[in-house]
This record gives sequence, C-alpha cells and structure tokens, in this order.
Amino acid sequence: MATPHNAAPAGAFAKTVLMPGDPLRAKMVADTFLTEVKLVTAVRNVYGYTGLYKNVPVSVMASGMGMPSIGIYSWELFKFWDVENIIRIGSAGSYSERLAVKDVVMADSAFSESNYALVQNGTTDQVLFPSKKINEVIAATAKEQGISLKTARVHSSDVFYNDPSTGGWQAVHEKSQSECVEMESFALFHNANVLGKQAACLLTISDSFVAEAELTAEERQNSLHEMIRLALETAIKL
Repeated sequence: MATPHNAAPAGAFAKTVLMPGDPLRAKMVADTFLTEVKLVTAVRNVYGYTGLYKNVPVSVMASGMGMPSIGIYSWELFKFWDVENIIRIGSAGSYSERLAVKDVVMADSAFSESNYALVQNGTTDQVLFPSKKINEVIAATAKEQGISLKTARVHSSDVFYNDPSTGGWQAVHEKSQSECVEMESFALFHNANVLGKQAACLLTISDSFVAEAELTAEERQNSLHEMIRLALETAIKL
C-alpha cells in the first residue's frame, strides 16, 4: 500500500502510533526511546518509524502542522495501514492559570471553529472527544509512573497569528472554556470517530498567554521527554 503521502509497505506500522507534529521530533523519539528502529516512510520528509519499546512494537510518525495535515496522515494510517490507536504528542499554549509551563496535559475534549469535520462528512459539532479507553489508560499510567497529569479542554485552532480585533485568546477561552491551544487534535478525534478507531492527545505546556512565560530550550526538551515516556508506556498497554 502506498499513497502520495506515505510510502510504507503493508504491515509497516504498529497498531499504536505516536504523532508529534515535527518530523525531527518523530526522529528524536525513535532514536531516543525505541530499539530495532526502521524508517518506514519519508515522503515529503515526513518521517515514520517503527521500533520496539520494552519489546513491544510501537510506531511514531510526524503529522505536520495544522488540521489539514494531521487529517491526511491520521486518516491514511487508520484507513490503509490498519492502525488502531493514535496518540498525538505535542506542545500547547496555556489560556489558564491552572496550566503552567512544563505541565503535561491530557485532552478530555477539543473545541474548534474549524470547518474540518463539516467539510469531511457534514459534522457540525464544535466539540469532539478522544477515546475514553485510551484516556483511562493514560491516567492510570501517569499515576503508576509518578507523572503529574492535568486534564483540560483543548482549543484546536486553524490560525496561529490572530488579529486582535477578533478578541484574541481571551474571547475563545470565555466562549469555549478551553484552557490551552494547539492546532491538530480536533481533526484527529474526528477521523478516529468516523473510522471507528481510537485517538488521544497529550500536550506539554510550552508557553502561557496568562503568565507571559515560556520554556527554555532545555526545559522544553526535558518536559517533552516526560510526556513522550507517558505516551510510550500507554502505547504498550493498548
């Protein structure tokens, strides 16, 4: 099986795939955490790898930035490569004092003004939900691993640079009760729901709109590693 976006042979992906946005972060996860790693696709330099974590097959593949991009890659993994579970791993900006930089956050829902779901199959819901099963495993695993985990509604935005005339992040926060912002989970949850698959989203708070704070490069790396470890420990239980 191959598409214009993925050259992996049939059976190349594990049943569970971790999806960071950045191809180089996918490479870092594979190089740092997996053994017996194989690069299974590199079309458009969007890297996909399969290896072993604690002797269990796990894959990691970049999603690119934004909902159209993760919409393509997650749909194809679910539909054509028989992937059952996708856990997005990424960074987010906080809208809330409750979520500080370095916090690890599990999405319990995703709000979006995006037309992704509407155009894809006519879904008009602005709030979509992840897999209850995966979220339960993530929460239990975080407790086992001693990782502090917060849950929150996520704002999945189509726009990184908002015009201030729209009311900015404060307007979205007030309207939707979202506590942090990223750009992919709404489309991922939609694809999983449509195709009868499972998806979840783990995020590290990398900056805060409320506190006007952001992680240093070293802090970002260390905090992301905690989130990645949580995702991997979850993956081998699914």
